[in-house]
Amino acid sequence: MHLDRRNALRAAAAVALGLTASCDSPRTSPGTAVAPTGQAAAPSPPAGVPSAIASQRDWPVEIANGPRDRPNVALTFHGQGDPALARQLLAELERGGATVTVFAVGSWLADQAAMARRILDGGHELGNHTENHRNIAGMDPSAAFREINDCAQRLRRLTGSVGQWFRPSQTRHATAMIHAQAARVGYPTCVSYDVDSLDYTDPGHAAVTRSVLRDTRAGSIVSLHFGHPGTLAAIGPILDGLRQRRLRPVTMKELTA
Repeated sequence: MHLDRRNALRAAAAVALGLTASCDSPRTSPGTAVAPTGQAAAPSPPAGVPSAIASQRDWPVEIANGPRDRPNVALTFHGQGDPALARQLLAELERGGATVTVFAVGSWLADQAAMARRILDGGHELGNHTENHRNIAGMDPSAAFREINDCAQRLRRLTGSVGQWFRPSQTRHATAMIHAQAARVGYPTCVSYDVDSLDYTDPGHAAVTRSVLRDTRAGSIVSLHFGHPGTLAAIGPILDGLRQRRLRPVTMKELTA
């Protein structure tokens, strides 16, 4: 990411740190967390940010979408659930020429350790979605830190790296406290999204396809989930629909480059 864009994202994130909404709750207005519209005056650090990261330039950035002037979109997946469905979904993505970012739950990887390498070997990215997928916004700072760090260290043991991306569990937007704990672990970015497929409600593959294609545009970050048959059935039609609109599914790294 270019320096001027990163500075703009940090500035926008600084005024949005207090916004929260459940990632498993009804849809909220897309793009409300971060709207990178330019450089704002540097405010005081939010409550809960340790002095070690008190400088605004050291706060993690929250990204809710990528650049709107390029034909890229990021399909992101919450990584847990039936591993057989996960493998089928990854294979379907790869047949369609799509690379994605998977935010894995640490306890899921503890039971399905081979999935970490399977994701990376398929050309996809692997991120942190906390150790136990609990309501991190409702935790005290020390408990939130453990949730992030335990998953990070599991990723390190399995892959040699904690990865670049963190997505908080059971909240669409990171609070100041979550940002602070993510920074302590070493994550420069908290990833939100502007398109919620609502696939975890199991509305059927047609509804998942319809909602994703209706709301996705250039730069979108789409929230999807492993472990749901409707999501697996929807992936082919979603990829076809994006291709018809000349939109290309990419990893978060490529989206934000």
